[in-house]
This record gives sequence, structure tokens and C-alpha cells, in this order.
Amino acid sequence: MNLYTTELRRLAKRRFVRYLTLAGLLVLVAVAVGMFFTNQKIGPAQIAEAERVADRDYRQNVAMTEQYRKECEQAKAAGDTSTDRFPTECADIQPPPREAFQADWHLPASFDFREEFGRTLTTLTAVLALVAFVGGASFVGAEWSTGGMMNLLLWRPQRIRVLLTKLGALLSALFGVTVLTGVFWTAAFWATGSFRGSTAKMTAGVWQSFGLTGLRGLVLILVAGALGFGLASLGRHTALALGGVLGVMVVGQFGLGIVLAMAQVRFIESWLLPTYLLAWMDKKVTLQNWDACQASFTGECQPLTRDITWQNSSVLLAVGLVVVLGGAIWSMRRRDIT
Repeated sequence: MNLYTTELRRLAKRRFVRYLTLAGLLVLVAVAVGMFFTNQKIGPAQIAEAERVADRDYRQNVAMTEQYRKECEQAKAAGDTSTDRFPTECADIQPPPREAFQADWHLPASFDFREEFGRTLTTLTAVLALVAFVGGASFVGAEWSTGGMMNLLLWRPQRIRVLLTKLGALLSALFGVTVLTGVFWTAAFWATGSFRGSTAKMTAGVWQSFGLTGLRGLVLILVAGALGFGLASLGRHTALALGGVLGVMVVGQFGLGIVLAMAQVRFIESWLLPTYLLAWMDKKVTLQNWDACQASFTGECQPLTRDITWQNSSVLLAVGLVVVLGGAIWSMRRRDIT
């Protein structure tokens, strides 16, 4: 029997993996359904209602301003100058112009596919990356903790080949699930834009940008699965991978952030992993430091900035992948049976 096919079947039959994948897909379905029902298409009726509300707010503000000016004039006539409640001249109390009350502020939420779909790809990637990491760790970790790995090695006594075949089966399954989910995700939000918003101005360049963002998301999901797989293989147990991530998030992120803040380090976010993950998806994250500024030629204070790009993130992801998978392969090779 083909080892790769066997590992795919073994992965598909793991109840924890199936339930985990189902839970992740249900979360994504809830997000897509929520977006559909919390948005609506804007038409003449919605615009007219927004204009009516803006005009009502303007009239209320005019009435409140008139009342405030009358109170000021009465206080001045009574000789009450002991309060700072009113300005020196009551005539200075004037309502804002009608243009200050914009109807756009009162329009209902409407999903613009061109402007907002890119951000939903980050949500899709985050959920599937979590599923990939935990599922990858469980897939190989359970094999070690239950003795299934050793039984398998009696049949195929090539440890490196067995390990890499398991990894290949995991990554191919993640690839298929991510691509299928991405297709349905795009269709769901295209329907949201069509019936609850707008799909205008969609050009080939916009689709290409979405495609590249989705490709980066796919790579991140595969990396997350490989890292979970490698950490669990190193520790021979799923708990090492999950505990390692928990330690990184609690100690390496929150603890490090507190220490850096106490040390008054500039651009603390550049030391934190979520910044690089966001930069990978958005291509660039610009950090700002308002504690120090650069004066422009107009004398305006501009914050110091630092750019974290997807290239910086790719180096971090590549190093982490090489270290973890390299360590897992080295650990297996030390006990190779050939």
C-alpha cells in the first residue's frame, strides 16, 4: 500500500482533526453570514433617510445654539461675569454650517467588495492557520504518544521518509482545504457585495492583488501547519507544540512587550511576532513613534516611522521553518533505522 495514501487516510480519519476543521469552517461561515446580514445595499431610500437624519441633527444643533446664546445674553444682562461658561461676546456663539452635518455619516453599513475583501482574507488566513498549526501538531503528536509511529516504523523502517511523507500528506491536505475554502469564501463575499453592497470598479489589477494576498495567506497556513508538525515531532507529543506557542505568546509577546515598554525602547511592535504576520499579509506595516518627532519644513511635528515589510517577515518565517523542521529531521535521523 502506498505510504502517502495511507497517511492521507490516517489524517482524514483522526476525529480531532475532523472536529477541529469543522469548528474552523463554522467560524468562517458565521463571519460570512454575519457580514451578509449586517450590510445592505445603498439606494435612493437609504440616501434620503440619511439626508433627513442629517437635517434633523442640524436643526437640533441650531436650536441648542440659540438657547445657549440666549442664556449668555441673559447672564451678561444680569452682570454675571464670574463664570467661564460663556465667551466674552455672546455674538460669537454661532451654529456650525449645514455642510458640517454630512449624510454619509448616517448611511447604513454597505460592503464594498473592492475596498473590504482584502481585509477578510486576513481573517480567513488567521482561522485556517490556527487550524493548521493545531491539526499538524495533533497529527504527528498523537502518533508518538500512542506508539503508532513505532508500529509504522516496523512496516517502513525509514524514519526520515516516514516523517516527510506524513508532512507531505498534511501539507497537501491543508493546500486542498485552503483552496476550496478560499473559493467559497470569495463566492460568499462576492454575493455579499452583489446583494448587500457594491462590486464596482473590479479590474484585473484588483483581482491580481487579491490573488497575491490569498497566495501569501496560503503560504502562511502551510508554514503554520509545518511548524506545528515539527514542534510536536521534536517533543514527541502534541502538548509541546501547543505549550511552546502558549509560552511564546505569553512570555515572548506580552512579557517582552512589558519589558521593552519599561526600557522605553522605540518601536516595540517591531519586536513582536503579530507585527510580522500582519506585514506578511498586508505587504507592509508602518510603525509610528510619537514620543520623538521630526519637524517638517512647515514646523509640523511628524512622528518617527519604521516600515516592516513582507520581505522582513519572509526571513523570519523561513528561519523558523528551517530551525523547527531541521531539528525534527535531525532528531529522527539520530535514531534512523535502515
